[in-house]
Amino acid sequence: MAKAQKHPQKLLLFYLNDQRLFGLGTLKIREIMPYTPLSRLPQSHSAVVGTMNFRGSTVPVIDMAAAVGYRPMTEEDRKTASIIVTDVQRQEIGFLVRNVRKIIETEWKDVMPPPKSLGDRAFITGLLQLDEEIVQLMDVELLLARVYPESVNPSEVVLTDLQRETLKGLNILLVDDSQVARKQLSDALDSKDVSYSVTTNGQDALDRLLKAEDEGRPVDILVSDIEMPGLDGYELTFNVRDHNSLKQPYIILHTSLNSEMSVSYATQVGADEALTKFDAEELLHAILRGAEKR
Repeated sequence: MAKAQKHPQKLLLFYLNDQRLFGLGTLKIREIMPYTPLSRLPQSHSAVVGTMNFRGSTVPVIDMAAAVGYRPMTEEDRKTASIIVTDVQRQEIGFLVRNVRKIIETEWKDVMPPPKSLGDRAFITGLLQLDEEIVQLMDVELLLARVYPESVNPSEVVLTDLQRETLKGLNILLVDDSQVARKQLSDALDSKDVSYSVTTNGQDALDRLLKAEDEGRPVDILVSDIEMPGLDGYELTFNVRDHNSLKQPYIILHTSLNSEMSVSYATQVGADEALTKFDAEELLHAILRGAEKR
């Protein structure tokens, strides 16, 4: 296999208040535009400030500061604010931010996991040192789950008895740095009484794969997020495929980005499948396809 290529990540830097600098991957971003008057959306979450027309579609706009617990933006604030239109989990969502700073290029290996002291309610997936400032990478999946909690509940998937038994015989490892994504993945398997193990980062996943191999119970199915601090899903996959001593697992990479480029690169580094957006049925059937090849 060819040497793993570098795949730099472009980040849009922006402010929610005057001090804290946040970042969002540009692959999630459709457009950045100045604030425009919005249509009111009755009976919506308090952080949803209205809707806008974007390329013929009605898109909800969320005050990102209010959604993560900061002071909501006032009418005066909005005059100089920006709206970041994103595509996350196949949904177009607008985020109202105080102001946009610039776009930078970095690599996931330079992103540090957030400290555990921040707890599960922190809306960040990682930290990046930029000169003398710390950039907090926004966890938009967690933010959306708080604003639209119904989006987290997996749909019921019907499986045959044979399919259930097939899943129960597998050693499955889930890897994701997002609290919301881990819950979605876990709920999908818990609903079918399927056992699995879970971790939050690529390096720990690689260590677990090697340990499982040494213990004589190698991992059959590896399900990993692509965008993670440190060892991301691409690099994890490449490292697994590069370990000749490992009994090779069936690798399913997934991403919240609706991007053909993400899927294409996933297969280049050795993934068996790549999924966009979380879908319980898609995930379980991808795992079943992997089981058929064991």
